[in-house]
Amino acid sequence: MVRDDAASQQVWCDPEQGALAAMDPGAVALECSTLSPAGVRALGQAAAQRGVAVLDAPVVGTRPQADAGALVFLVGGDAESLATVSPTLEILGSAVHHVGSLGHGTAMKLAVNALFGIQVSALAELLGALGRVGIGPARSMEVLGSLAVCSPAAKGSGALMVAERYDPLFPVELVEKDFGYALDLAGARAPLTAAARDVFARAREVGLGQENLVAVAKLYRD
Repeated sequence: MVRDDAASQQVWCDPEQGALAAMDPGAVALECSTLSPAGVRALGQAAAQRGVAVLDAPVVGTRPQADAGALVFLVGGDAESLATVSPTLEILGSAVHHVGSLGHGTAMKLAVNALFGIQVSALAELLGALGRVGIGPARSMEVLGSLAVCSPAAKGSGALMVAERYDPLFPVELVEKDFGYALDLAGARAPLTAAARDVFARAREVGLGQENLVAVAKLYRD
């Protein structure tokens, strides 16, 4: 589980130290990074040349979920390979969702992260607007969080914004990276995804790249 396509390519395919070179035919390579669709396809092709199966199995969750063994795996690949590694995944996580063939796990993870990031960017903007008319963030979240319109993810993110807690569970720069991959997946028909990516890009440009994604709230402070 590494940062991006380039890091994954190095870990698996480096000609001198890559993991694929040491794997026997019939082995299963388990890639839990959040990659682009193209990155997953390239890994699948490289592994197939060695007779190695690949599962893309990115996770939903950050450090607290990892510490608790409560990650959720979104898996793409063949069912036989998944059956081989399921005992391991069941130790590391609380749920395993087999969503289709190779690359489908990655596609689902990019959708999850985009949906989360869109909510966070919208909430940051709205809390800023409410603050400018005199409703503070704590009161705003007290009301919004009590309503069905506010998802559990948005409620948790809003609480972090109110508390001004920006320790990097999911850093801004990685959110922006994932939005870029999501746009590759969606093509031109993703205006909300593109707009949210612009928010995180602006946050990175002003020096917030290493802070948690909720730090985009700082963009809307007067």
